[in-house]
Amino acid sequence: MLKKLKQVPAYGWIAGIGLFVLQFGLYRLGDFLSGVIGTKANAWSPKIAAIDDLVGVVAIFATIYVFSYVFWVFGPVAVSLTKKSNFYNFLIGILAAYLVGFLIFTFAPTYMDRVAEGLMNVQGTGSVFDGILQWVYSADGSEKAFNLFPSYHCLISVYCYLGIRKQPEISKGFKIYSFIMAVLICLSTQFTKQHFFLDMVGGVGIAIICYVIVEKLNPGAKLAAKKA
Repeated sequence: MLKKLKQVPAYGWIAGIGLFVLQFGLYRLGDFLSGVIGTKANAWSPKIAAIDDLVGVVAIFATIYVFSYVFWVFGPVAVSLTKKSNFYNFLIGILAAYLVGFLIFTFAPTYMDRVAEGLMNVQGTGSVFDGILQWVYSADGSEKAFNLFPSYHCLISVYCYLGIRKQPEISKGFKIYSFIMAVLICLSTQFTKQHFFLDMVGGVGIAIICYVIVEKLNPGAKLAAKKA
């Protein structure tokens, strides 16, 4: 592991930290702009009662939800160990996915009323996991959360996996780990009740669509050739 970390180029760390900061900034900026232009006043709920009401809170998943932030930093770092064309494609694709999410946050924002959902009274067993979950809620709007669709948690996590899944430079073990983490993070959005089912589908869908389009166009190959 230490040997691999020493092999990470400087631009890998810059991408990992830079993309993490950017996604947070776009999320907050979208929320701010939706309030300025008035779209936030008409925010819609992506809830599908027949599906979402079947899912209960499993507080331990709050740890996975929070750990995702670490996963997002090291995802681009891992991609930086692959060939330059793939790294460029990864950057272009994930930035495009970020932009799609940002535009939705700004012009078609969504919301969740946590009081109506009964989430502000979640006590569970009174464990440390309940405390983490309440902290997550308080840091994200408390009684009312906005910008649920698409779930950036799902979008980013899935894209980090897609960025390395076909690459021979990445070990099979890390690919399996990344896939499992992406799945667990998506599940955590549901079991923490931070997102509705449609938010998860939207995040995964946007990630896959952007990935497929960029892979088809393959702008990374042209960029890599120019750099060479």
